[in-house]
Amino acid sequence: MRNQGDRPAHEHGLEAALHAAGAPVPEQAAVHEVVELSAATRTPWQAGIGVIAPYDFALDRELWRWAPDDVSLHVTRLPYVHVPVTVDQAAALSKGKSVTRAVRALLAPEPLAVGYACASGSFVHGAAGERELHRTMLAAGAPAAVTTSGALIRALETLGADRIAVVTPYVDSVTDRLLAYLAEHDVAVTSSVGLGLLSHIWKVTYAEVARAVHEADHPDAQAVYISCTNVLTYDIIAPLERELGKPVIAANQVTMWGLLRAADRRAVAHGQRLIDVAAPSAA
Repeated sequence: MRNQGDRPAHEHGLEAALHAAGAPVPEQAAVHEVVELSAATRTPWQAGIGVIAPYDFALDRELWRWAPDDVSLHVTRLPYVHVPVTVDQAAALSKGKSVTRAVRALLAPEPLAVGYACASGSFVHGAAGERELHRTMLAAGAPAAVTTSGALIRALETLGADRIAVVTPYVDSVTDRLLAYLAEHDVAVTSSVGLGLLSHIWKVTYAEVARAVHEADHPDAQAVYISCTNVLTYDIIAPLERELGKPVIAANQVTMWGLLRAADRRAVAHGQRLIDVAAPSAA
């Protein structure tokens, strides 16, 4: 039998802390049990996915909400440009050199896929521009590449929707670029609502987005799309789908859905049709 002088130093430290706190000191066996349990706990392995966001992106936490526990997000931002949220800003955010540098900045932790999380930057130059953006990311070393607007088209195909209503926070000139992009993919837009914002889009409230969705919805629309990754949507997607009786998809949602699919993972959400339709039980 050991005497107290033979006991490990960490046990003396634990007892001292308990005495200082006025708590009873556990039996020696209990101390061993705590230490052994801690030592046996396995650290879960983390996969990584990279995210390229605009310089003014303010919703990092929203992206994390779609990520499963075994996936870490590695987020970087595109260079700042001193322009409002216009076609010029979208074009600046899609410049090949900036995107290449952003992809390379994410490669050190070896992500399974890299996503370009900007709706306007990925549709501003039409379908050809989105394809070029995708090629640029792969050429820079991304093991798999996803853009918000590319993921939007894949999501609509998955949902079987080719007639949609559209909600954007943009001024008309930017919204028009989105509508033209959708037309190139044979997606008809039944109606659209733009909020006309030139800055601080991340401050748009759930209530404002919900009102715009109800205003934009049309009987002929098979789904509603909420554009811009700087618009909060996570908590209102499922309730809006129940109210409207049709899929409601959003820029951050389709980005994370597509990015996690590329990484052979599944996005986390309850009651969101896009996520549920891709679930194993729905196959």
